[in-house]
Amino acid sequence: QVQLVESGGGLVQPGGSLRLSCAASGSIFRINAMGWYRQVPGKQRELVATTTSGGVTNYADSVKGRFTISRDNAKNTVYLQMNSLKPEDTAVYYCNVELIRSGGYSRYVDYWGQGTQVTVSS
Repeated sequence: QVQLVESGGGLVQPGGSLRLSCAASGSIFRINAMGWYRQVPGKQRELVATTTSGGVTNYADSVKGRFTISRDNAKNTVYLQMNSLKPEDTAVYYCNVELIRSGGYSRYVDYWGQGTQVTVSS
């Protein structure tokens, strides 16, 4: 079994900051990419930021310069530091982890967190 536990969402005023965390635990052999996605009602889930095991990062144009993704490989945790938040950043944020389970598995599989609500409003 693999679990992803997210934390850090909430209500913040425009221009404020939040930090999201996502910790992966359970039967994990190896983690490759880790990332954050977001979704608003009626729209498709969209990529926010990703980071590879080698530390290469990728950001949506809408968050470049404001959001920073990082990871702690020793803790199997990925973070998203969100600064200068805007009302249009309001969404449910999901973490995504690409990993190989322990126990003789050999293929990477995507796992998703349960989602955490981020609301940017005055």
